[in-house]
Amino acid sequence: MSVHNSLLNNERIRRLASFYGANRPMFQRGITFALIVYGFSSMTGGLGTKSLSSKSSRKGKGKQKEGEQEGVGRKSTRVAVDAVFYQRLSAILRIVIPSIRSKEALLLVMHSSLLVFRTIISLYVAALDGKIVASLVRAQPVPFLLNILRWLLVAIPATWTNSWLSYVQNKLALAYRTRLTEAVMKQYLGDDKEEQDLKVFYKLANLDDRIKNPDQMITHDIQRFSTHLAAIYANLAKPVLDVLLYNYQLAQNVGAEGLVLLTVLVQLSAALLRALTPPFGTYAAMSAQLSGNLRHSHSRLAEFSEEVAFFGGEETEKMLVEREYAGLIKHENRVLRHRWWHACVEEGIIKWLWGAYGLCICAIPVFFRIPGVENFDLGSRTQGFVTNRRLLLSASDAFGRVMYSYKELSELAGHTSRVSLLLETMEDVRKGKFDKALVSSASVEENAEILKGRGTVIESEEIQFENVPIVTPNGDILIRSLSFYVKPGQHLLIVGPNGCGKSSLFRILGGLWPVYGGIVRKPPASQFILIPQRPYLSLGTLRDQVIYPHSKDDMVSRGITDEDLMAVLSVVEMDHIVEREGGWDAAREWREALSGGDQQKIAWARLFYHKPKYAVLDEATSLVPPEMEGRMMEQATCLGITLLTVSHRPSLWKYHAMILQYDGQGGYVFTKLDAERRLALQQEKEALDARLLEVPKMRARLTELQSVAEERGTLVR
Repeated sequence: MSVHNSLLNNERIRRLASFYGANRPMFQRGITFALIVYGFSSMTGGLGTKSLSSKSSRKGKGKQKEGEQEGVGRKSTRVAVDAVFYQRLSAILRIVIPSIRSKEALLLVMHSSLLVFRTIISLYVAALDGKIVASLVRAQPVPFLLNILRWLLVAIPATWTNSWLSYVQNKLALAYRTRLTEAVMKQYLGDDKEEQDLKVFYKLANLDDRIKNPDQMITHDIQRFSTHLAAIYANLAKPVLDVLLYNYQLAQNVGAEGLVLLTVLVQLSAALLRALTPPFGTYAAMSAQLSGNLRHSHSRLAEFSEEVAFFGGEETEKMLVEREYAGLIKHENRVLRHRWWHACVEEGIIKWLWGAYGLCICAIPVFFRIPGVENFDLGSRTQGFVTNRRLLLSASDAFGRVMYSYKELSELAGHTSRVSLLLETMEDVRKGKFDKALVSSASVEENAEILKGRGTVIESEEIQFENVPIVTPNGDILIRSLSFYVKPGQHLLIVGPNGCGKSSLFRILGGLWPVYGGIVRKPPASQFILIPQRPYLSLGTLRDQVIYPHSKDDMVSRGITDEDLMAVLSVVEMDHIVEREGGWDAAREWREALSGGDQQKIAWARLFYHKPKYAVLDEATSLVPPEMEGRMMEQATCLGITLLTVSHRPSLWKYHAMILQYDGQGGYVFTKLDAERRLALQQEKEALDARLLEVPKMRARLTELQSVAEERGTLVR
């Protein structure tokens, strides 16, 4: 009975083998198609497209909603090749490739065409390689020489294609960087009146804590992102295409059965390799952040070099810079160690293990009889083996590059997170959502209620505050309700101790800080000019310092000539500087070329050139002589400029009609300024202070006289 069953089983196997052999081409096509579909889905799915679970999504949305209620737009800092990464990348791709008719889309099409053409050349070279070896085995010199000639001829389009691929990829990176930089600068500095009024560059640095070094992100991080994005397409699309085409050709040569086994082995080892891959995306983002911190430390040292030099703070600054550098080096060494062992495992699996698998597959037609395939001579078998080996090595290399691209994709995720953080933070700032560390007093219920509120800003010719709280970006409430009124031509003097809210008032007038309550009536920010104690001098010519932020063309369009600018400089007694510095077109580092007093005079000349409705003066005459101070104040009055002045110099009182005086405890007094009476009271106070200083000396002298009298027995009354 058992023998009968065995014979039946053998008969069934023979029938199945005969059926399979007779219909092998149909089965081959089905297996090949299935392998291609599986290979494509496994490679694209294996790139880490992990969906966010519904639980985490709900949790994230809940946190985001909570943050919005608090006026804080904190974003996730997660760095991984997951759904969040693809969402961020998709948003950036809409910026760098705005339409299918754009220059970037054309470059992508050109790049893709070159990639396909290079793959076709690789397939031809693999077949040609087998023919060359076959002609050697058969000792056929004429076919050998003809194949060598074909080899040399195919080198022409091959080298041309490789050079063009590199060129187009670099052009694509530049195009991405240009698009992205333009989009960022449009939000950062604005390209129209409405955008510029948002002052994103100021609010990003002063009202939000998420980005400490926007300069590094705009220059370095965008450049790195663009380069990686341009490279990832070639490093991912080309290997995927190669794997599919090479495996299809191998299936035709050695049979799809062997590729099934090869696919199983490769997928198992690839899963192991992916599990052992460190989080390179997080490493890239951390490296960029630490590099930015180091750069920020150096820029601070350059900015405050004078103060550091006077205090002798070299040792402290060196310690701070070395601490940032040590943190960066520690991180980079850690990444290098992880890259080292990962490269060992990666090369061992991809190059050697997969190579061994491939050689075994290539040997199947040599050692085994494949149904439906006739036997060939030695030359044909050698040709087939060499061709298949070349195809398999290319396919292995392509699949290896797919695995390598996962690491590169992780690094791209790190750069994407940095660029997305910049874009998302600027978008939040534009909407008035700030993430700033608040003082402890901000959590008090009464203070928290003020911070949740928003005031109303109305455009007006006058300046009027009605019950407006003065609040710093960190939530410190300086004044709970401020009310005052200034008419055009009515100069206002603002006095008070440091930190009481004088500069905060100006930042609200300039539209830099949000209004947390009440009503603010004021002209647009363009009608204000600020002159601080240390004015800003831009990079450019001497003319640019006077007309900033105008250009020479703007000046000419207003009908103003260099002679008019000379007249403006003569008012502040700075007309001699034009000849001294070599003319209007002389370019210097003006912060170093001019003294503090001359810088303040240039700022006043800038004020007289623009003639705004209001001028904010923050100790703007502290470094000029009193007679020049009076001359500049009178010239501003003649030009119809209303002055809002912060100063403790009594010589300025006579030029102001109103005074806003802070007491430093949250209170204030707003009233008319009687300069003569106030000066008289000031002089009387100074006289009394001087007399009071003499009292201790008089008492000491009296005690001395009493001691002398007692020694002589004389009573002094």
